[in-house]
Order: sequence, then C-alpha cells, then structure tokens
Amino acid sequence: MATGFSAKAASALALPVAPLYGAFLSYFIYHPPRRPYHKIPADLGLTSTDVTVPLDGGGRRLHVWLCAGDPDRVVVLGHGLGLSKSASLAHARMLHEAGYTVAMFDHRNHGKSSADRACWGMSDRHTDDVVAVVKHVRGMAEYASARIAVYGFSISAFPSFYMLRRDGERPVDAVVFDSGPALELRPLFRNFLAADGLPIPGPLRKGPSRKALEKVASTAAVAMLRVQWPPAAEGAYESTPMLFLAGESDTMIPAAGVRALAERYPLAEVHTLPDTEHLQGVKTHPEVYAETVLGFLGRTMKR
Repeated sequence: MATGFSAKAASALALPVAPLYGAFLSYFIYHPPRRPYHKIPADLGLTSTDVTVPLDGGGRRLHVWLCAGDPDRVVVLGHGLGLSKSASLAHARMLHEAGYTVAMFDHRNHGKSSADRACWGMSDRHTDDVVAVVKHVRGMAEYASARIAVYGFSISAFPSFYMLRRDGERPVDAVVFDSGPALELRPLFRNFLAADGLPIPGPLRKGPSRKALEKVASTAAVAMLRVQWPPAAEGAYESTPMLFLAGESDTMIPAAGVRALAERYPLAEVHTLPDTEHLQGVKTHPEVYAETVLGFLGRTMKR
C-alpha cells in the first residue's frame, strides 16, 4: 500500500510538468531517434540499388532501396513510425518474388533520409515524401509507363492514403495499407502512448500526471498534422482501388477503426487477419497475407 501511495504522490507532484512533457512527446513522435537497419536487402536475397530522391527546398533528400523487377509494375513501400525501410523487407521480398519492382524509402527523420526539424504541417510533409518517391520513379526512363501502387504501414499509411487528395498529381493505380489508417486520429496517439512506444518517466506513467500527459500529447500530435481528416470520397478516392489489412488483435489501430474509414470509399476492400497484432500480419499469416495482397495487386494493376 505504501508503494501505491508513493506512486500516486509522485504522480501528483509531477502534474505541473506533465503538460510540458506531453508537448515534448508530440514532437518526439515525428522526430524519433534513428534506428540502425536490422537487415538490408541482400540479407533476404534481394539485389538493390541505392537511390536518392530530392525533396523541395533545403537540400533534403530521401533514401531509397530500389529492387528492380518488372518495369511495368512498381510498388512503393513506406514503413511504420520510428522504424525504417528495413522493416518492410519481408513485404518487399514477397512482392519481388511475384515479379514486381519494389522501391522502399525512409520517411524524413528516419533511416538515412534527411532530418526535418519542423513541428507543423506534418501531414503534408510526410505526404510530400510519398509523392516525391512516386514522381522520382516515374521520372526514370525504365519506369515511365509503369503502373504504380503505394503500400503504407501504420502511421505511414495515413500519408499514403492522403496523397490521393493531391490535385494535379498523376494518380497511382492502387494503394495497400497494413495496420491503418483509421477514421479517428486522437485514439491512435493515445494507443501509441499506452503501448509504451515512447519514453515516459516513472512519475508520469500513472495517475493524474498520466492523464494530463496523454491529453496534451495526443491533442498536440493531431494539431501538428494540420490535416482535414477523413478526406472526402471524391476524385481519386472514388476511382482508386484500396486494400486495407487490419489485425483482429491490433490495439494500436484497431480493426474497427480501419473498417469505419474504409466504408466511406467505394473501391475499398478490408481484410481482417485473426489473432494478429499491429503490423504482424506478414508473420502470423504469411500465406493468407501474400495471397490477399498479390491477388489484389494482380487484379488492379493489369493493363
């Protein structure tokens, strides 16, 4: 009981700093410490070329692993928050073995891509990353007439989805999403905190300080996006085939939220994987996962 009382007392004493730390965490979400690649394409038998994609302004660049396959079919893959393109290697191998050219990229502030210290307009910035890679691939002579799909994961699924809103951009031919996006934004960040995905000191982990921290961090993280969500079901959202893969046991971005978003768009398909946690579908059900993704791309990327 003494220990419990001490924890509550510490939480109460830390309450004045909880909002400040919550604001720090909202910035930390989009600017995480970089993780080294746990694997490279060669580790999975993939031959790759390093490609550098320039971003508008400031000399920033994105780093891409390009695994050449069929020049008429290209899939651009992102990665989850705080990870890097190495987290998408299993998906890249699945696609490459099926004949696709695969382009895996690091979002800004991740992997080997450039740093961006901005804390505002994060939705547009991460959407710019996806658009820049797609445009760069299309600018390469061998892929100029290719059909292109975009494949987003977790939080990177949001900019991969939001890019369809960009007027004036040549639309992609299909989009695939793993573990996101969802209809509501704030629960995502609360769930991210609950999953201990961020560094939180002991006194701020429970009690009133925890509640204050979560409220500020989730509110600020959404505000930093500066996004109109969800996008209206018009334009490319009416004409682009979409596949949403959701984990039945995903507590980060629950399947119900994914389905609620997908229901708004006429060409969206949802596949829920049983007993599957966040981003684990390719591991828990590899055969079903591959059959679902490759079947969808085979139907939607035909000439």
